[in-house]
Amino acid sequence: MTSIFSKRTMQVRDALAEWQVDGLLVTNATNCRWLSGFTGSFCALLITSDKAVLATDSRYWLQAADQAPDFELFQARRTTQDMARLILSAGVPTIGFEANRVTFLQAQELQAIEGISWKPLNKVLEAMRMVKTADEIGTIQEAAVITDAAMARVPAFITPGITEAELAWRLEQHMRELGASGMAFPPIIAFGPNSALPHHAPGERELREDEVILVDMGAKFNGYHSDLTRTYYYGKTADPQFLEIFDIVLAAQTAALDQIKAGINTVVGHLAAADVINDAGYGDYFGHGLGHGLGLEIHEIPYLSAIRDPQTIKKDCTITIEPGIYLPDWGGIRIEDLVQVTQNGTKPISRSPKTSPLITP
Repeated sequence: MTSIFSKRTMQVRDALAEWQVDGLLVTNATNCRWLSGFTGSFCALLITSDKAVLATDSRYWLQAADQAPDFELFQARRTTQDMARLILSAGVPTIGFEANRVTFLQAQELQAIEGISWKPLNKVLEAMRMVKTADEIGTIQEAAVITDAAMARVPAFITPGITEAELAWRLEQHMRELGASGMAFPPIIAFGPNSALPHHAPGERELREDEVILVDMGAKFNGYHSDLTRTYYYGKTADPQFLEIFDIVLAAQTAALDQIKAGINTVVGHLAAADVINDAGYGDYFGHGLGHGLGLEIHEIPYLSAIRDPQTIKKDCTITIEPGIYLPDWGGIRIEDLVQVTQNGTKPISRSPKTSPLITP
């Protein structure tokens, strides 16, 4: 049976003519993993119409042979000379490279190889990765199950005087106990006014009564990521302003989810949420995009935003929907869920409840 990696290699080969190249050099580790199955830290793939070669150093020769049997192994070191040997061995004149992944210095080294014409290609593999297979979606769901379970523990972990950093550590520890291989990203734990900072790094601020708690976290499982945000209020009764803004953010998320389906423009989803927030008078306090794709990386295309280049959302994309309102010196509220795009709408991947945001002392 043809492996998923052979199918992906054929997908690249089928695109070579469209890209107007004779081969593709892949040096980004995430794209190497997606194409070959190899998970080592040093990897270069060279794919032509009749060759599929994986270059790595001696630390990974046995691992590469085991993980990437569809690729010919090229034993290499991290030298310009070995990279030149790899590229010249393909015997093709024009090779594409990942313009969005290659540094200026790396590009200079490649261009110094005589006899090769180079063509920069922008996010061509990322575009292929946007649509997920059933196995990929299943792995993302496993990561989301762990994240949902950890989020359910937040009320139990909350104690008077707990710091943001302590809560972040307890949640990470719990996710690892549940089977996570790591964190999808450093957790965002923000208390009180800190929650007005969308990407606040948890620190030593202690939780006080009558303030906002924002928790944004995700588990990593078998290389794939999850992403989930919930916002709570810590007090005997919820602040009326908190409840008002919470309901607006939830309505904005619902409006976006009602619009998103395969075939729509990424801007449409963003504007559906932004319109709700604008109409409520908080348009100046929603400064980021509505969401992003997710998979082997925590941020992937498509990006649901009004300022990025518009893209068409495709069936079986996995995306976050995360509107928020952030008021300086008070706090912020964000609600984020992970969904699978279907032909006629979305299918939830996150299952964490969005009701009962009050945590009482």
